[in-house]
Amino acid sequence: MAGITDRPFRNLCRDYGAGLAVSEMVSSNPALRKHKKTLLKADHQGENGLRSVQILGTNPSLMAEAARFNQQRGADIIDINMGCPAKKVCAVAAGSALLKNESLVASILETVVNAVDIPVTLKIRTGWDLENRNALKIAQLAENSGIAALTIHGRTRACKFNGNAEYETIKKVKQAVNIPIIANGDINSPEKAAFVLNYTGVDAIMIGRSAQGQPWIFEQLQQALAGKDYLPLSFTQIKQTIFNHLEQLYHFYGETSGVRIARKHIGWYFKHLGIAHEQTHKLYQATTVKQQTILLKFSFDSFLNDPP
Repeated sequence: MAGITDRPFRNLCRDYGAGLAVSEMVSSNPALRKHKKTLLKADHQGENGLRSVQILGTNPSLMAEAARFNQQRGADIIDINMGCPAKKVCAVAAGSALLKNESLVASILETVVNAVDIPVTLKIRTGWDLENRNALKIAQLAENSGIAALTIHGRTRACKFNGNAEYETIKKVKQAVNIPIIANGDINSPEKAAFVLNYTGVDAIMIGRSAQGQPWIFEQLQQALAGKDYLPLSFTQIKQTIFNHLEQLYHFYGETSGVRIARKHIGWYFKHLGIAHEQTHKLYQATTVKQQTILLKFSFDSFLNDPP
């Protein structure tokens, strides 16, 4: 989740029960390796739990260098991105575009696994398009290469995020290989989580877009899957979560960038709460922490006085 799973958001998701939080994807391009934005993406200072850094690229040796570099910076796990469907990523044959080239996939996996002494995981889609679902072949290559775990998003690259995720391919992969399989795609409720786990038999599920605006979803799913009643967060608790999140963004990025990056998170929180778009629009005009905080408090007060 480029531009989303920074350290403040990873810590927040962990606080609400996420078992593992993966960094934003980091380019293997050595020219970008020490760029400020790249270093921030994989900044783990003060981060609790296992530190997983996702790397992106097409050159096996450069990917191996990127893996070693991030291990030296504190990564506990290296995750290889072969699932991103973004046009600018696939245009350079990276991300899910790699699924077209199985021999290159094998070379990247083997080279990266042999370059580090920490676990290497892989994230893919079910294939390039609906006529070319090769997740099973990629999974077999991954297992033979020493990949520690495989996450599969239930769409092809061509599907992007359109339509519904399918889980039949994930089920087939789980039945065919012995490495842990993690299911991803459209898991947005306890009922959906239970269905995917039972239908596919996978070892775990991964939440992506469903955590936007509701990072407490991890706690909700854990409680529900354990057969416990989940008590939804109160409005006061949600407010506190939002203010804490924003405070961490301001501290992590500085005021100017922190305020700008906070806007999209506020939009997702407001969408989840049902707060009117007009309030979000006003908040997007704020350029300082003080302005954003005042407008946010005003929006909450207005929402309480005139709920939807």
